[in-house]
Amino acid sequence: MLLLCLSKKWIPAGLAAAFAAVVSAAPAVPSMEAAVADAAREALAQQAERDGLLAPEIGVSVAASGGKEAPRCAQAPVVDAVDTRFASRMRFAARCPGMDDTRRVFVVRGSLSADVVVAATSVPSGKPLAAADLTLDRRDVSSLADPLSDIDEASGQAPLRPLRAGQVLQKRLLTAPVLVKRGDSVLIDARRGPVQVTASGEALEPGKRDEVVRVRNVNTGKVIRARIVDAGVVEPADMP
Repeated sequence: MLLLCLSKKWIPAGLAAAFAAVVSAAPAVPSMEAAVADAAREALAQQAERDGLLAPEIGVSVAASGGKEAPRCAQAPVVDAVDTRFASRMRFAARCPGMDDTRRVFVVRGSLSADVVVAATSVPSGKPLAAADLTLDRRDVSSLADPLSDIDEASGQAPLRPLRAGQVLQKRLLTAPVLVKRGDSVLIDARRGPVQVTASGEALEPGKRDEVVRVRNVNTGKVIRARIVDAGVVEPADMP
């Protein structure tokens, strides 16, 4: 029988071959750079899912901070996110399990592109957005916070400042539009079951949908608290 020497012990050749096959089939331990790259891709994928981005595409480039060479770990490195606020420049820390002295910090330059909502035309601040004002376009949003990919979500909202044609819409730049301004003539619509009573009023305060403002009944002079239900339409706040 053919015998092979393995670690100074003679074992059958067939068993040695089987052992070598198992060793060669064992998954390779990823480098710190590879583990950090995977963590960065996962962070960007979570961001894209959180923002509801359409057809996101992700890319990452990893560099060791300070130029120190990363050690090789016997087991898969432990990776912690240090700063992932901006996709274009993220920071992660990696170390070998149980070996804090192997900790290295990496800078990751990520790229994230997707089909996002952009202004199809210039829109003044405060003007409620219509679907015709918006379109979808593929853009790099690596340096943008909370971009939108849903035209329906943006429609009806108003920009806090003027939008230029081609500008990517961000949630933080939109708000519910002011439907009633101070001094506006409004319709006071009171309904209870089959009974409906309407009256003319004057808004004493500005407000958005569902906000409660003071309104003067122009017929009686009485001031009531009214909830805004639509542009120029309010209902008594105590109505169910």
